[in-house]
Amino acid sequence: MRDNGFPLPDDEKTLYGQFPKTFKWSTASAAYQIEGSWRAHGKGLSIWDKFAHTPLRVSNSDNADIACDSYNKIDKDVEVLKRLKVSHYRFSVSWPRVLPDGTNNHINEAGLNYYHRLLDALEAANIQPQVTLYHWDLPLALQKVGGWENETIVHRFRDYADVLFSRLGSRVKFWITLNEPYIVANLGYGYGTFAPGIVGKQYIAAHNLIKAHAEAWHLYNDKYRATQGGLISITINSDWVEPRSPYKQEDVDAAKRYLQVDRCKHQKSFPLPEFTPEEIKRINGTHDYFGFNHYTTVLSFPVDLGNQGTGTTHDRTWIESGSFWLKITPFGFRKILKFIKDEYGNPPVYVTENGISERGAVDLNDIHRTHYYENYINQALKAHVLDGVDLRGYTAWSLMDNFEWAAGYSERFGLFFVNRSNPTLPRIPKNSASRYASIITCNAHLL
Repeated sequence: MRDNGFPLPDDEKTLYGQFPKTFKWSTASAAYQIEGSWRAHGKGLSIWDKFAHTPLRVSNSDNADIACDSYNKIDKDVEVLKRLKVSHYRFSVSWPRVLPDGTNNHINEAGLNYYHRLLDALEAANIQPQVTLYHWDLPLALQKVGGWENETIVHRFRDYADVLFSRLGSRVKFWITLNEPYIVANLGYGYGTFAPGIVGKQYIAAHNLIKAHAEAWHLYNDKYRATQGGLISITINSDWVEPRSPYKQEDVDAAKRYLQVDRCKHQKSFPLPEFTPEEIKRINGTHDYFGFNHYTTVLSFPVDLGNQGTGTTHDRTWIESGSFWLKITPFGFRKILKFIKDEYGNPPVYVTENGISERGAVDLNDIHRTHYYENYINQALKAHVLDGVDLRGYTAWSLMDNFEWAAGYSERFGLFFVNRSNPTLPRIPKNSASRYASIITCNAHLL
């Protein structure tokens, strides 16, 4: 009997098809989460170095002093990338490794040399780099003068970008300025659950993050694009949202608010910094593609915040992961990709993160992750083939189990298991790694 006697709804049926030959398959990591070598060769301290060494901030008092030791294991990392058959690899540069005090007064050549060696190894393996300028590890020296709350950081970030464009730009054709500014502002400067652990300053931080992104984009556009010919944009994150009850207008309205970035403008309790007309003009259009991180779907309902608040919950039938906030909800992936197409004029979209965690005992037969990738990638294929979304690339998060921010090593997103009880930190493939490689080889044709 097929389908246990229950035919699948149309939106859950597998679509047999392929992405274009030019589709870019990638996997990802971030400097602080994998590199280790936190004091090596002139590297400065970051806000995460300090945060992770502060008691009670990170689960199990974990830190990333060694992490996956990627600073010393370029060959091992590229070896596993080759096994995945990816055409691209997304990684980030550690700002304090390159500019120890956060300014370009002193460029740490040893730090830059690490990224040159990584680019050499990727080039030899015919894997294209996708480089993130900022994935959350702000130089501690800049935090001491206010970090993202201090407007001078806009120019500090531009100076940092200038160093990377001038030194690495001839070898990099795909840049991401900031990873998830919403998380940087909200968790780092709003709730204080991420470094630097500041509360109630998220709007000021967000204001400066957006301006910093725009300055880096203009710098590349004006000074480097003509000779280097790359793409540059920002990566933002969003869940899909459905009303908790589709029959309640207030839940439907809450879902609409959730998806609109400016939903907090009307909350009178928060004095929001405003962009000047000149700043708005400067920011508008500073993107070459829509960089998008997506993991899950939530259900929304109103909460009382001057008529504008939105609360979220999950459906208890959704399959869980190793992260409390992440449930397996493939249907939402297609819906939000179509939302981006309809809402923003069908921009070229690169999915720059998508993946799932586990916790507890290690099982290399990670069937939930294989299930997640098969179903999410198939929904992305539907968005492209059936809905006409201009989807150019897909990135699995993450290459290997790593330091998962405030969760430490308790949540594992990797396609490869890193055995932390072995001092050589071997990267061991989970079953999902070979499944992802076969999906890439077939360009998403699910056999």
